[in-house]
Amino acid sequence: QVELVESGGGLVQPGGSLRLSCEASGSISSIDTMGWYREAPGKQREVVAAISSGGTTNYADSVKGRFTISRDNGKNTVYLQMNSLKPEDTANYYCIADDGSWGQGTQVTVSS
Repeated sequence: QVELVESGGGLVQPGGSLRLSCEASGSISSIDTMGWYREAPGKQREVVAAISSGGTTNYADSVKGRFTISRDNGKNTVYLQMNSLKPEDTANYYCIADDGSWGQGTQVTVSS
């Protein structure tokens, strides 16, 4: 397993954008699928996006067309570009890997 460290969260107004980063302590080249999930108080955990080593992406219906996941194996980093943010996107966002690794999370708050 690798250690995953998320960054890029913060407070943003509705309609705004944020870019989350997930940096791994080791190589992610051999990790097939990496992704992001989110947790908010009173809500079910939701996997919002995933990306395979071949670049195939999948998104939750709630974020399709607004979020984009990408990975840079050379930098051992996975990104989540979030546009047109809504208050319901407010949550703690976690990076995950299919080797069982996950990060400590970064808080995203969408509020005016």
